[in-house]
Amino acid sequence: MNDDFAAADDLAALGARIDRSNELLQRVLAEVAKTPSTHAIFVDAGYLYAAAGRLVAGTEDRRAFELDAEGLLEALIDRARTIFADSRLLRVYWYDGARRRIHTAEQQSIAELPDVKVRLGNLNANNQQKGVDSLIRSDLESLARHRAISDATLIGGDEDLVSAVEAAQGYGARVHLWGIEAPEGRNQAEPLLWEVDSQRTFDLEFFKPYVARRTAASYDTAVSRPTREDVRFVGAQIVAKWLAARGRESLAELLPGPYLPGPVDQDLLVEAEGLLQYSLRGQADLRRALRDGFWEHLQGQY
Repeated sequence: MNDDFAAADDLAALGARIDRSNELLQRVLAEVAKTPSTHAIFVDAGYLYAAAGRLVAGTEDRRAFELDAEGLLEALIDRARTIFADSRLLRVYWYDGARRRIHTAEQQSIAELPDVKVRLGNLNANNQQKGVDSLIRSDLESLARHRAISDATLIGGDEDLVSAVEAAQGYGARVHLWGIEAPEGRNQAEPLLWEVDSQRTFDLEFFKPYVARRTAASYDTAVSRPTREDVRFVGAQIVAKWLAARGRESLAELLPGPYLPGPVDQDLLVEAEGLLQYSLRGQADLRRALRDGFWEHLQGQY
C-alpha cells in the first residue's frame, strides 16, 4: 500500500516537473517568436569600386571616377529592407585597404555614416588589399556564432570568401551574394556562387546615379563651404518646390521616413548642389542636414 502511495507521489512530481518544463519551453518559444530576425551587409569595397567603376565609368582606377558611397549605401540598405521585410538591420560592414591601416578622408567620411562600420586591411606597394578577406571571415563567423544575425548579405566576388560563407553557414546563418553586372563574362568566382544561399545582380541603371567620371570641377572651388543651417534651409526649399510641382500625394508616399528611396535622395542631392553651387559628395554632415531640412518641412505639411 505504502509503495502504491509513493509511486503515485513520484508520478505526480514527475507530471509537475513536465508541466513546468513545458511552461518554460512555451515562454522561450514565445520570446523567440517576438524577437525579430537580423541581417547585416558586408561590402568588399575593392570589389565594389572595381566592378562598379568598370560598369559605369569604363575603368577600375579609383582615381578616374567618384563614388557616392553614402547614396549607394542607402540604396543598398533600402533594397535589403525590402528583401528582408521582417528583419532589422544590424549594420553595414565596409571593408577596404589603406596604407598602415590609416583611414583616408573618403574612408573617414564613410565611417561617420550611421549604421556603418569601416574595417581596414592593408595596402601593399602595388595597391593590392591584404587582410580584407580574413576580416570578412572573422566578422561573419563571429556574428553567426553568437546568433547576432540570421541573414548576411555579401557584396564581393573573390574565391577566398568561400571559407567565410561556409563558416557563417556552419552556425546557421543564411548568406546571400550580391554582385555587380559585368560588361563581359563574370566578376565573381564560380565556387563562391555555388556556396551561397541566394544570388542577386545589380545592373547599370542601379549604379549610374552613384558613379561618375572625374571631370573639371562642376562648381566653383572658390565658393566657401555652406553651413549646416544653409543646407538645411535648401532642403526645405526643395521639398516646398516639389510639393508645388509634383503634388502632395506623390510626396505623402515618402512618409513617415526617415529614409529616402535612392532615386529621390539622388534628385535631392543634385538639386541642392545646383542651388548651393557646391558639391556635397563626401560631406556626410551636410548631406544629413539636407535631409533633415527636407523631412522637417515635409512632415510639417501633413
